[in-house]
Amino acid sequence: MPGGGARSYPSTASSALLPLDSANNFQKLEIIICGGSPMGAFTKVRNKKTYVQALSSCGRMEITSQNPQWQMENMPGPRVMGDMLILPTGELLIINGARNGTAGWTNGREPELHPLLYNHTEAIGNRFRTMASSRIPRMYHSNAIVVPDGRVLVAGSNPNVKYQFAGKPFPTELRMEAYIPYYLHPVYAPRRARIRYISSREIQYGSKFFVCFTVWSLQGGEKIEFHVYAPPFNTHSMSMNQRMLCLASTKIVATLGYGVYSVTAPPSALVAPSGYYLLTVVNGGIPSHAEWVHFSL
Repeated sequence: MPGGGARSYPSTASSALLPLDSANNFQKLEIIICGGSPMGAFTKVRNKKTYVQALSSCGRMEITSQNPQWQMENMPGPRVMGDMLILPTGELLIINGARNGTAGWTNGREPELHPLLYNHTEAIGNRFRTMASSRIPRMYHSNAIVVPDGRVLVAGSNPNVKYQFAGKPFPTELRMEAYIPYYLHPVYAPRRARIRYISSREIQYGSKFFVCFTVWSLQGGEKIEFHVYAPPFNTHSMSMNQRMLCLASTKIVATLGYGVYSVTAPPSALVAPSGYYLLTVVNGGIPSHAEWVHFSL
């Protein structure tokens, strides 16, 4: 991957599979990898107590292309040990981590307190937004997950051998935080749908199911989307099993304050491995509270 440095542990970049879309029959698979550390960073910490600056570069690759190539861009700043999560909107959140050093016991310095919001549909140069900072460093052994109401639960940080609550640059952290993304601001409440009914929670691949929802502001020009999200198992900056799909849908009823849509399930386990997913109605870019559904044969 261009951009120099290393991306795997202990250099520990963050990564995700971008949302899959029914518009191309889920055939376009694109990955993104951001951050990491320069080659030799781990050795410099161990041998010289020198904490070199992490990487700012990000690479995207469409791995289903006939000629896959890296497309490079830069984050607003360096980051190692970040967590990358797919939000209900389809945007990415990069949170936690440090600006210097690597992963591993006591190997990171200068915590990166500002989350980044990444919109993969924008042009290079317009994709990143720097969000409000936390006051709690989240270094090695920190993690983050998306919960059904759209918040991000952030916890952990212990770069020390055993629990150490004093006398360390970054003591063991037991506090938890909920990061509240922009779409949960009260100004967007009229556009936030509420799912009232799903015709089935046990859904076979390729079948159709009905979703009924209410919403204060449902205008003719608003785009209604249905996203399903497999929440990850998160540890060491790896969000394993994470994936989002944008499902095909057909409007049945759409009036002021009320909507019924027919939604088509993913075609197979190759696209969406069997299991539980969070279903979200996205109205004009604003997601609803999610509900659980189960896809299977």
